[in-house]
Amino acid sequence: MIIAVDGPAASGKGTLATGLAQHYGLPHLDTGLLYRAVGRAVGDYEDLPEFEARAIAAAEALDAGHLTDIAELTSARSGVLASKVAVIGPVRQALFEFQRSFATQAGGAVLDGRDIGTKICPDADVKLFIQADSKARMERRARQLEARGVVVDRYALFHQIEERDARDMLNPHGGFYKAADAHLLETTHLGIEAALRAAIAIVEKVMALKAGGRTSS
Repeated sequence: MIIAVDGPAASGKGTLATGLAQHYGLPHLDTGLLYRAVGRAVGDYEDLPEFEARAIAAAEALDAGHLTDIAELTSARSGVLASKVAVIGPVRQALFEFQRSFATQAGGAVLDGRDIGTKICPDADVKLFIQADSKARMERRARQLEARGVVVDRYALFHQIEERDARDMLNPHGGFYKAADAHLLETTHLGIEAALRAAIAIVEKVMALKAGGRTSS
């Protein structure tokens, strides 16, 4: 079973994907970490002409060993850099095979990101699109950072989230768009446990319908 979980930053998609993976005993990949790792690798070249070329090289050289420093990869700075390298076509192509290989491993997997249901796994068994308003997402991310001892400027963080959304929406190589057959889950007013229950309910319903269709055919 392949479960695709998409949505904007801090919507709760990563937490829900982790919960779904644990519930169903499936491996989980936060695909956003791939772009964050590439962005982090070329952060010193952000405003230089060679930024794009170095980002492509970093994406082509990426392996699982580059995804271990979670605190650094999930920083606000890494998020901004991720959205900048994500608009580079060859970067997306270099990371495509990494993600497809993970998704199609024996037994299935759970992947979360911004184009899983539309680009990476258009044939996923279940597709979820997680949504929450910008203020709620800002507060969630702020609390995550504060839990690590990071001092947060909520005003700046809010605008970073809105700017990243705008950049991703204009991304010609994928951005984040709800797949036509994805199930929308609004989490603005849901706690983690309630949101996970809702996500599991969606998966169960979809798989039951598919099983019924196979039985009756």
